[in-house]
Amino acid sequence: MKTDRQLLVLTHLSQLASLVIGCGSLILPLIIWLTQKDKVYDMDAHGKAIVNFQLSIVVLYFVCVPLILLFGLGFLGWFVLGLVSIIYPVINAVKVSNGENPEYPLSFNFIS
Repeated sequence: MKTDRQLLVLTHLSQLASLVIGCGSLILPLIIWLTQKDKVYDMDAHGKAIVNFQLSIVVLYFVCVPLILLFGLGFLGWFVLGLVSIIYPVINAVKVSNGENPEYPLSFNFIS
C-alpha cells in the first residue's frame, strides 16, 4: 500500500462537488473510497468517515423537514447543515494535508 496524501485531500474536497454540479457530495467520495481503499494507506478510514458524515447530513436534513412547521426551525437547521457540509470538508482537507486525522461533527456511525 502506498501513502497518497494528495488523494486523501482530494477525497475530502470531493464532498464539495455538489456546489459545482448540484449533486455528488456522497457519490464522488464513495467512488474514490471504494476504488482506492485497498491501494492507498488510510483511505479506508478516511472514506468511512466521509461516507458516515455525508449520510448523517442527509438524515439530519430529513429531521429538519418537520421542524419547518415548528416556528421555521427547520430552515435554520438547513442553513447550519449547509455551512457544516461546506466548512468541515475544507478543514479536514487541510488537516489531512498536514498529516493530522480528520474529525467530522454530527456524524453517526453507519459504517464501521
